[in-house]
Amino acid sequence: MARTTSPGASGPGSQFDLEGFLRERTETVNAALDGFLPKANARPATIHKAMRYSLFAGGKRIRPALVLAAAEACGGALFDALPAAAAVECIHTYSLIHDDLPAMDNDDFRRGKPTNHKVFGEGIAVLAGDALLTVAFEILAQAPERKRYPVAVQIRELAQASGSLQLIAGQVADLEGEGKKLAVPQLRYIHERKTSALLCGSVRLGGMSANCTAGQLEALTDFGYHVGLAFQVIDDILDVTQTSEKLGKTAGKDVVAEKATYPAIVGLEKSRRIAEQLTAKAFAALKPFRGKAPALQALAEYLLKRDR
Repeated sequence: MARTTSPGASGPGSQFDLEGFLRERTETVNAALDGFLPKANARPATIHKAMRYSLFAGGKRIRPALVLAAAEACGGALFDALPAAAAVECIHTYSLIHDDLPAMDNDDFRRGKPTNHKVFGEGIAVLAGDALLTVAFEILAQAPERKRYPVAVQIRELAQASGSLQLIAGQVADLEGEGKKLAVPQLRYIHERKTSALLCGSVRLGGMSANCTAGQLEALTDFGYHVGLAFQVIDDILDVTQTSEKLGKTAGKDVVAEKATYPAIVGLEKSRRIAEQLTAKAFAALKPFRGKAPALQALAEYLLKRDR
């Protein structure tokens, strides 16, 4: 990954080292997760090995990176944002484990490795997801108190983003929409909740960890919402344009399962235009930061320009 020219970087033509940023933040988040979770040999060892198997399977840590980048944009300290960053990654990983189950998407590979239920069996995979969901809130409960955002407020933020009105709502609508001809507003509802909700919650939690102002939180919300939608639209595109080896998961699953996707409903080229429009709105949302959010801008550009 080369250096990314970020529209918000200081100085004309400035470049943001996104590769370095992601590498350093991933190492920091991985170390934090290792410390927060029970060790692999803690009894009962099977569940802790299963939790760690999926959590440390080599993901890009985009959501934690967004937490940390948002905190930085609001003048916060990296250490203070780590509980939120670790918590959202636990939520994300739990959702992937459950999403891959035979009762859901029935996928054999995730992040280039056999899915959790293929290694540990369906029962342990369900429990590993449950345990990661639970430990996420245990981790976030250790976050520093903030004058504007007490820990209880931060916990509620994560609970709402991952609950039955958002993340789970999107998964339910996705399941119920299989094999049906959905309109764009119905598909947007799925994407807003299944993907955008947690990405948006990530940047909001990052801002909260830095005791951001109401104006900053509004800007982060606008940014996270549009980046989240663009991210899922691009995932839809990649499912029909890339190989399983390239994706690290089974390609073409959406077509086989007759899932509603943007390419299926509006076509490939229009889907690409929609993704570009959404990311442009995300960039615009960062204007109040006056160039002090280069990491967020570079992350958005990276998410839009994944191979497709």
